[in-house]
Amino acid sequence: MGNPWTISDLYEAKRLRRKIAAVSCYDYTTAGLMTDAGIHMVLVGDSAAQVMLGHDSTLPATMDYMVAITTAVRRGAPDALLVADMPFLSYALGVHEAVRNAGRFVQEAGAQMIKIESTPAQVDVIKAVSDADMAVMAHIGIRPQSVGKTGRLRAEGVVAPDALELILLAERMVEAGAGCLLLEGVAREAAAIITQRVDVPVISCGSGPDCDGQILIISDILGLTRGTLPKFSRKYADLADSIQDAVGRYATDVKESAFPDDEHCYHLKPGEIEILRQMLKALET
Repeated sequence: MGNPWTISDLYEAKRLRRKIAAVSCYDYTTAGLMTDAGIHMVLVGDSAAQVMLGHDSTLPATMDYMVAITTAVRRGAPDALLVADMPFLSYALGVHEAVRNAGRFVQEAGAQMIKIESTPAQVDVIKAVSDADMAVMAHIGIRPQSVGKTGRLRAEGVVAPDALELILLAERMVEAGAGCLLLEGVAREAAAIITQRVDVPVISCGSGPDCDGQILIISDILGLTRGTLPKFSRKYADLADSIQDAVGRYATDVKESAFPDDEHCYHLKPGEIEILRQMLKALET
């Protein structure tokens, strides 16, 4: 992709109205493909709890797990702008704990920006992390970490009072120090107004094309996700069938002793087999 992407590049893209391409991914191998494919920003989201670990929500993601996979993604995608996701309860116990946990992502994993799911209750947290010289992405709209309280996740800002509330919340987050916004599942019209009204880059996750950039989960993009995708997602490949077919052919070859063949084996150096046989014969006498 060229030079590593920085926070300055993010702001320059907004100023020049150049769209920002972002993905959520969670491992070294996949991350290594991102920057060569033209991705600017990689988010290591707590959705890893669902995609990688098989949970039914993001809530089981822990700080140690998130730091470990964020570190792996940093190794795989050294040139992407790396965003780390603060998991459930990592910032709800007070600003001191929030800053300490955010700092782990920067110091241990090389993250350049910290994402925090935000309501008015997180204003002090956003400010504290920003005041500690860490770039913050405030995540508003659908907030998956709230599923235990709300019981379900649905589009936000679809009626005027709710849209106004989101617009004001976005502005409040920026005033508190957020250097970027992520809007998830926000009505397109409200997302467009937010993007126009704030000076920081706005990334859409299912919030329409009028934001400064877009983000999707890599497994959805590649067609690895089983079941119905969210309304806002799009499958750009169908690798699930290809992977299943490849593994199936491998399994058949193993069962039929067609793999491995001699070409895929290591061998003793010439003449060593006779020496080995003599050594074994000597052991028998």
